Amino acid sequence: MLSLTRQDIALNQSANDKTAAISALAGELTRQGLVAEGYVKGMLAREAQNSTFLGSGIAIPHGTTDTRDLVNQTGVKIHHFPQGVDWGDGNIVYLAIGIAAKSDEHLGILKQLTKVLSADGVAEQIQQCSSEDALIALLNGETQLEADFDAGLIALNFPATDLLQLTAVAAGLIKNRQAAGHGFVADVIASDPSYLGQGLWLAKSSQDVSRTTLSFVTPSQDAAHQDKPVKGLLMIAAGNGTYQKPLKLISKWLYQQQLQVLFETEAAKLPSLLTESEVTESGVQAGEDANSAVYQIRNAHGLHARPGAMLVSVAKKFESAIQVRNLQGDGAAVNAKSLMKVIALGVKHGHELEFTADGADATQALNAIGDAIAAGLGEGK
Repeated sequence: MLSLTRQDIALNQSANDKTAAISALAGELTRQGLVAEGYVKGMLAREAQNSTFLGSGIAIPHGTTDTRDLVNQTGVKIHHFPQGVDWGDGNIVYLAIGIAAKSDEHLGILKQLTKVLSADGVAEQIQQCSSEDALIALLNGETQLEADFDAGLIALNFPATDLLQLTAVAAGLIKNRQAAGHGFVADVIASDPSYLGQGLWLAKSSQDVSRTTLSFVTPSQDAAHQDKPVKGLLMIAAGNGTYQKPLKLISKWLYQQQLQVLFETEAAKLPSLLTESEVTESGVQAGEDANSAVYQIRNAHGLHARPGAMLVSVAKKFESAIQVRNLQGDGAAVNAKSLMKVIALGVKHGHELEFTADGADATQALNAIGDAIAAGLGEGK
């Protein structure tokens, strides 16, 4: 696990362009003895091959495989640019993480960082960081970037006869998780939930909340409240704004008359449906009839930024929703069109990736991805 210190971070930096930013990072890596003189050429050459911009205001400049012999010790140097640096193609970088890695160690660094940095709104938080400690907390995942929601916060088909009982159950799930206290429970019980439509009700409070957390309950029998159907209740303990992402998704489903997906999904899959990366760009997970294929990564150093970017660029050529999971990883599927999500899979040489494509051009997409992987994703066979 990468351990960041204040000495790894330089706040309030500025650079005219990405070449200047990369050169400054290379200088830091050299002065700290992490790399030998000349590593900057590898970093600039790597950038010329393919942009190291990950998204969310973050770039990860690093050397080429040819300059790994110049790495003395694995480590990082981080420059914070509150005014931003133009990284090309309209991409603005607020945080540049210069990486020195002797072998596949950088994949672990990338996996740790990208899992944290892929959350919505993180670019703004990075830009506004005013201390090394705040930035370290953000990078280490100590700052809550996504609402807590898992199978333990879900109660489907609960034997309740009215909305008040569902409210009490949903509040109890959050309180038992120690994400909120008695004040939260009292507030949501005293307040009438809001009707969102299509049978879904919403209860929300920010009182006595320690972590932003969601719970979801459905009744085992037909119920109604104020002459409106009660098919389920979503409860939000709002400690910060991280609950907005699932709410936006629910709003989209309501508008598209697709809210049934929320009521028809089993408890084990609901968390990823609402908060994680299995949600496709259309807002609905890949269906049971989606095409799938498994390919083995042949790249000697796994899916670092360059082959990862090549894979994502191939996926983006197709309209189908495409998900990918590392069969040797934690099993979670991510959007194959997101470079940050793909890199966060931590794919090493020999790992197998399962791709699932759902759409009119699904077969063509999987074939193209397979061909690109077989060809080495820009690094040769």
